[in-house]
Amino acid sequence: MEALGRLFDVSIGYLNTDLNTSGATGKRVSLKNASGVTIVCIVPATAATEDLTFDVQQHTASSGGTSNDMDATNSATGVDHYYIKAGATLAGTETWTRVSQTAASEVVVAGATYGASQCIVAIEVSASQLADGYSYLSVISPDPGSTARVVSVLYFLHGLEVQRKPANLAAALS
Repeated sequence: MEALGRLFDVSIGYLNTDLNTSGATGKRVSLKNASGVTIVCIVPATAATEDLTFDVQQHTASSGGTSNDMDATNSATGVDHYYIKAGATLAGTETWTRVSQTAASEVVVAGATYGASQCIVAIEVSASQLADGYSYLSVISPDPGSTARVVSVLYFLHGLEVQRKPANLAAALS
């Protein structure tokens, strides 16, 4: 059996969105049938030094419902680290760097450090980190400033409760 459907599923947060226009509100993904999700953010290089923020939100429903930051106040734990690969031009030769932070819902990629680099940012969230009654997750990114920043966010659900052929997987929002 292939890895897609057995080990992981993929869903969209937002795709090729210029955060400079008005930021982005990512689509929601369900963690009801997965033990966790890796949020993967693809960030282009720019001459700007503005920070980029990826704010992890938790929700009680696939739309509407109650929404909260996924931080230590509103959930079991917040995000206390993320991983980043960065280079002037990503070539597959980069290694992951773990970036530790105080537990929060926001992951801030420092523009002064990474602005001129192409980056892949990976944020790991376990379903057990969500507060009781919360089963959905999304990412919000505010407008970083005055420079165009076209960013994409993908959700990689893993630890699937039900493993199926890719064509038979339930929708990631289910």
